[in-house]
Amino acid sequence: MNIIALIPAAGAGKRMGGDRNKQYLEVGGKPILAHTLDIFDRCDAVSEVCLIVPEDDCAYACEMLDNMRFTKPVKVIPGGKERQDSVRNGLNSIYHCDIVMVHDGVRPFVTVDILNRCVEETILCGATVVAVPAKDTIKSVDEDRNVIETLERKRLWQVQTPQTFRYEILKEAFKKAYEEGFYGTDEAMLVERLGHKVKVVDGDYRNIKITTPDDLIIAEAILKSREAK
Repeated sequence: MNIIALIPAAGAGKRMGGDRNKQYLEVGGKPILAHTLDIFDRCDAVSEVCLIVPEDDCAYACEMLDNMRFTKPVKVIPGGKERQDSVRNGLNSIYHCDIVMVHDGVRPFVTVDILNRCVEETILCGATVVAVPAKDTIKSVDEDRNVIETLERKRLWQVQTPQTFRYEILKEAFKKAYEEGFYGTDEAMLVERLGHKVKVVDGDYRNIKITTPDDLIIAEAILKSREAK
């Protein structure tokens, strides 16, 4: 089975500040993106990786991959204006495969076990997202920040990545979205618009997306706790 992972890492990371894009900041002495790629390199289910970065970063990304001695086929793809455009660029670089996984480049604590479970469930149902149950009470508010209602927490899940789909389903979802000028907040949202069910795969609260300076502190703590085991 041919499974290709798309790793969008084309964001500028404005909330992080500093003079480098967030995906190249270091955690435990290694770039965040390198930690992420290492997991996909160790996952036997993944056949190939497409790393999607800002166009100006392509040469730097290639150099980083050379230093990593990546064992799987990997190609570097220039990203687009929005995340959805970047994922489309990656998807358009694929002529055909069985399953596509999309994973945030700045989620370095995903595990090989999670990746394998995503593949297993996607083979059965065609579309999956990794998610964890919401811990906090969630309220819907209006434009003036007045509470409209308190949502039923037991039905709320915080969605992470990877999001994993049969190639044909994701391709059709992107085709429909661009024909209608629609931009979603994640790939699953595009698939949902096809009327296709998306199954939740249990994630991990440590599978964080690093977007702020505080996230870097948490990431260092997660890494140290894993190394201590």
